[in-house]
Amino acid sequence: MNSLKLLSGMALAAALAACGTVGPNYKVPEQAVIKRPQAAAPFLGTAEAAYKSAPLPDHWWRLYDDPVLDQLIQQAFAANTDLRVAAANLARTRAVLDQAEEERKPEVSISAAPGVGRSSGVPIGSPKALPDKFNYDVGVRVSYQTDMFGKIARAVEAANADTQAAQAGVDLVRVTVAADTARAYADACSAVRQMAVAQQAVDLQQKFVALTDERTRAGRGTAIDGARARSQLAQLQAALPPLAAQHRIAHYRLAALTGQTPQEMNMHLLQCQAAPRLTTQIPVGDGAALLRRRPDIRQAERTLAGATARIGVATADLYPSISLGASVGSTGLLDHFGAANATRWSVGPLISWTLPDTGSARSRIAQAEAGTDGALAKFDGTVLNALKEVESAMTVYARELDRNAALKTARDESALASEQSHRLYQYGRTDFLSVLDADRTLAATDAAWAASDATLATDQIALFLALGGGWQQQ
Repeated sequence: MNSLKLLSGMALAAALAACGTVGPNYKVPEQAVIKRPQAAAPFLGTAEAAYKSAPLPDHWWRLYDDPVLDQLIQQAFAANTDLRVAAANLARTRAVLDQAEEERKPEVSISAAPGVGRSSGVPIGSPKALPDKFNYDVGVRVSYQTDMFGKIARAVEAANADTQAAQAGVDLVRVTVAADTARAYADACSAVRQMAVAQQAVDLQQKFVALTDERTRAGRGTAIDGARARSQLAQLQAALPPLAAQHRIAHYRLAALTGQTPQEMNMHLLQCQAAPRLTTQIPVGDGAALLRRRPDIRQAERTLAGATARIGVATADLYPSISLGASVGSTGLLDHFGAANATRWSVGPLISWTLPDTGSARSRIAQAEAGTDGALAKFDGTVLNALKEVESAMTVYARELDRNAALKTARDESALASEQSHRLYQYGRTDFLSVLDADRTLAATDAAWAASDATLATDQIALFLALGGGWQQQ
């Protein structure tokens, strides 16, 4: 028995000697990708003439100087359902944090138990039976967990990191909502421009059909010429319905993004004739600014911090749980309530420790360490993906600029060729098929140029999305 007491005393002394916040203290690991100098370097794409290394504005959509676009994004920030979900998740994590912090405070409990009864088992009615007695038991108990090994501190640290990760999640949704709203607006405006181009081609072809019919009636053309002209007209008219559908669908997307039903969306709000597009150099900053700004990087880093803190929570289970408690109360007969000899009190520690079975605790530590390794891998992947997205978006936009310039040249040359073909055909200097081919080429290059303008608008927005701006509050 004495040896058992000695062993228990030695174990307790060793545990108390280890008092402190157990588990690793968090810092960004040195081997993390974000620590590499290359991650913070200027972007490779800044060598392109389309970009400059100036800082990205917080609210990049204002660079377009479009009041309607600004209004739509503000409406989306106020009513978007994805943002409401993210805000609810943030509120939940804050409540979890409050719960964790409550563990640091003393716990107070109050009890009151009045009753009536008799202490003896003598049958009722017997002359020796004791009378019924009214009794009571009241008390107040205060307990405080000392947290000598930092389990509560680590739990609060983990809950705080989770809350910060949830806040980053809200910011990430804001970035996405701003970009989706701008993209839907650009798609609607681009559809207007493309419909105008397609309608212009239809109008020109209708005039050509009328001219062909007139020449046929005058004996200067054939019925085959008229049929070919009308076939070309029908092909051009077929391009209009999909563009009209694209325009209407963009309105529906804007309605959903801004928290409205399609019936509530003001279909006359969009009076744009072409998609908003910057014609100046785009400010992109550098890698260091990107790593600070992207909410998903911040979210992944805070998730890693929370996972690290949970190693300490699991490690604390290897040590005793010590609570200090005090209680005071009174127990006795109701007609002697408050008598001095009915008062009771106690003060002392409560020590609980599952010794020597620590296998489950070590298993939880191993789980927490594996979770931290996974969080670090995800953090590294998020950083690498952010850099990839920006460099890719910059490349795509720069090359589309080159393509757009070539398409504009082709369109201008096709317009000149079409005009000259019509003039020659009018005077009988060229055949009908040459004119038809020139018109077909003009319609194709005109449509391709307008589609490229639409692509440039969406490519710009994709770049702004990759840069991660727009989450900052007004």
